Amino acid sequence: MPSVFDPIDLGAIKAPNRILMAPMTRARGTKSHIPTPIMVDYYAQRASAGLIISEAIGINQLGLGWPFATGLWLPEQIAGWRKITDAVHENGGRIIAQLWQMGRVVHPSFLNGGQAVSASATTAPSQAHTYDGKQPYEEARRLSVDEIAEIVQHFRDGARNAMEAGFDGVQLHAANGYLIDQFLRDSSNFRDDHYGGSIENRVRFLRETTQAVVETIGADRTGVRLSPNGESQGVKDSDPLSVFFAAVEALSSIGIAHLELREPPINGTFGVGDMDPLASQLRSAFKGPVILNSDFDMARAQADLDAGIGDAVAFGRPFIANPDLPYRFAEGIPLSEDDRDTWFTQGPQGYIDYPATDKTVAKSA
Repeated sequence: MPSVFDPIDLGAIKAPNRILMAPMTRARGTKSHIPTPIMVDYYAQRASAGLIISEAIGINQLGLGWPFATGLWLPEQIAGWRKITDAVHENGGRIIAQLWQMGRVVHPSFLNGGQAVSASATTAPSQAHTYDGKQPYEEARRLSVDEIAEIVQHFRDGARNAMEAGFDGVQLHAANGYLIDQFLRDSSNFRDDHYGGSIENRVRFLRETTQAVVETIGADRTGVRLSPNGESQGVKDSDPLSVFFAAVEALSSIGIAHLELREPPINGTFGVGDMDPLASQLRSAFKGPVILNSDFDMARAQADLDAGIGDAVAFGRPFIANPDLPYRFAEGIPLSEDDRDTWFTQGPQGYIDYPATDKTVAKSA
C-alpha cells in the first residue's frame, strides 16, 4: 500500500507526495475580489504540499457572496492570481483553482440588492457573512433553463481564465451546500423539469458543468469536490448513497483526473457528519484517484490509504499554522496550533506569520 509520502499522478499533475492542501477560504482579497500581495506569500510558503487546491474562487459576481473572497472573471483578478501561481511554481509546487458558484448562500448585499439564485426558490438557514456583519439569508429564485446554460458557460470561462492565470488545473466546487450541491440533493431541488426529480436529473447540472470544463482544459486537469455524508448549509438528501454513487459514476465516465470527498466524521471537530463517511462505499464507482478530506491526522490518513479507501488526503487546518506540513509529518515534529480568530481577517497575522520548521535544528534534535 502507498505511503502518504509516495508520489502520485493526479491526471497531468505529478504530485511528489499525497499530503495535499485542502481549499480554505481565508478572506485576504480586496472588495473587488482581487488577490493581494500577502496571498502570494501565503501560497508560496505552502508549496511543499503534493498539490495545493486553492481557496474557492468565484466564477461570476452572481455566485460570489463571501467578504474579501477572490474571483476569476476580470483581467485584474487573473493577473493577481498569476502572481500567486508563479510564486508557487518558483518554489517547486503545484496548484489548481477551485471554481465556486455559491447559489442561494449569496446575500443580496453582494448583488446590489439583487436576488441570489438556486435550483429552486429556497432559503438557506442561519446567517450570511457580509461586509456589515452577519445577516439573515433571503429567498433565492429558481434558475431558468437558459440561465443554467449561462452558468455552465461561466464555469467554462472560469476554467479557461484559471489556465491563463497559470494554474495547473481546476477543481469544481460541487460540495458544501453551494450551487451544484443545491441541484444534487432533494432538500433544495424541487424542480419538475430535466434538472429535478429523479437522481439522473439532479446529477445533470454537475455532469454538464464538469463536461464543459473538461472540453475547455482537458479531463487530465479537471477535478471535482463532493460532500456526501450529511447536511451542509441546510442542503441534504433523503438517500445520499444513491445520489452520490450516481454522481461519482457520472464523473468517472467523463474521465476527470481526481475526485475529492469532503466528509467530516460524526465526532468531527469542524463540521460534523450526520452519518459515517461514505467514501468506502463510493470508491468502487470512480476509476481515478480519490482524495479524502476532513479531520484527518497523519495516522488516520495512512490507515485509510492502507485500507484502499483513498489515494491521497487533503489537509486543511493543519496547513494554516504549519506551512511545511509534509516535512513535519515526515520528521514526526509536533504541529503548531492555528488561531481561529484570524481565519477570516484581512491582515498578515495568522496568515503568513506562522514559521516553517528550522530544518537544521530539527535534524540535530
